[in-house]
Amino acid sequence: MKIAILSRGPDLYSTRRIREACAKRGHTVRIFNPLNFSLELEQGKPALSYKSKAFGSYDAVIPRIGASVTAYGTAVVRQFEQMGVFCLASSQAIVASRDKLRSTQILSRHRIGMPKTVVVRRPDGVLPAIERMGGPPIVIKLLEGTQGIGVILADSTRVAQAIVETLQGPGGKNVLLQQFVAESRGRDIRAFVIGGSVVAAMRRVARGDEFRSNVHRGGRVERVDLDGEYSRTAVQAAQILGLRVAGVDMLEGKDGPLVTEVNASPGLEGIEHATRIDVADAIVAHAEDEIQFPEIDIRQRLTLKAGYGILEIRVEEGGELAHRSLEELRLRDRDIIVLSIMRGDITIPNPKGDRRLLPADTLLCFGNALHLKELAPRMKKRVRRRPPSKAHLTPGDSGALRGQTGRRARPPEA
Repeated sequence: MKIAILSRGPDLYSTRRIREACAKRGHTVRIFNPLNFSLELEQGKPALSYKSKAFGSYDAVIPRIGASVTAYGTAVVRQFEQMGVFCLASSQAIVASRDKLRSTQILSRHRIGMPKTVVVRRPDGVLPAIERMGGPPIVIKLLEGTQGIGVILADSTRVAQAIVETLQGPGGKNVLLQQFVAESRGRDIRAFVIGGSVVAAMRRVARGDEFRSNVHRGGRVERVDLDGEYSRTAVQAAQILGLRVAGVDMLEGKDGPLVTEVNASPGLEGIEHATRIDVADAIVAHAEDEIQFPEIDIRQRLTLKAGYGILEIRVEEGGELAHRSLEELRLRDRDIIVLSIMRGDITIPNPKGDRRLLPADTLLCFGNALHLKELAPRMKKRVRRRPPSKAHLTPGDSGALRGQTGRRARPPEA
């Protein structure tokens, strides 16, 4: 295979180890600076040139896009995707994971433990936000920070407010406020997820009084064997963000793991030294396995034909679907295919006809749009309160519905 590694640092430990693993497994490999690519956009002919020369064909791309070049770096990855080249990390997944607010929003919809987080834009929203999180100390994070940069611990409300106001000043930065997990002060866990399983994990411990445990800030590392809950959380977090390879950072909360970040380009030096596991080789081996399964926008591909679509349908107690098998429902006869069933934390792909549906299951279905709508639970209409008619108003009521200027005031909101 011909493999291209996208990296601005060919001598960095992680880039060098992946290149060595590619060569060891018999692949032709080259490292390319993503900033040296030019994107050529033409109808039906997306292409790339490198240093003003036509770029040859490659079987796979392993992106190692730095945070400072995320925008253009992901544009290059996206161009490879349009050209049909397999990319180990999709452009969409890189962008989602790199933005702390966006990734936290995505994860918050799922059963993933995380520290309570609040984002405020106005200075007068800082104090109420801190109160809702239980008071100081509070962790303040820049949305664009990496390697522990832009992460500040505020021990008091006054200090927190001053920091936020300074960061949000003219031309300032967007920040988020996060609950401080005292029981995990100065330490966290980095789980390295590849292809749906944790291949290596380490505990990072901060140096001295430093509360940030990043290796780049002098933290030490030690191998750790994760229990089922930590492994499940790491794998699920990576899958939710669409990452085949990810470094998932978790705090050790009193009630279980709390995800703080999912890294699309995790460093290999700390994890390989701590665990003595050849993580680089596992990455390349997974790329070999996945080469036949490039990233596909399933909604875009499957809905090209008019009248067809994809819909998630929740099984409700007492509904048509509950406690019946797919075979009994004869969905194929209605031009509907069930692609998967989500049952709690478990996903059942390509379910067979004898699979019985349970209340709270979520079906991912493709098929005839009209039949899908018939199958979906009816949305409950919102009942809006209306102001009483004039016929039922007393003289005092009539005045209450009018402002001082005589214009009708808005009715009470539902």
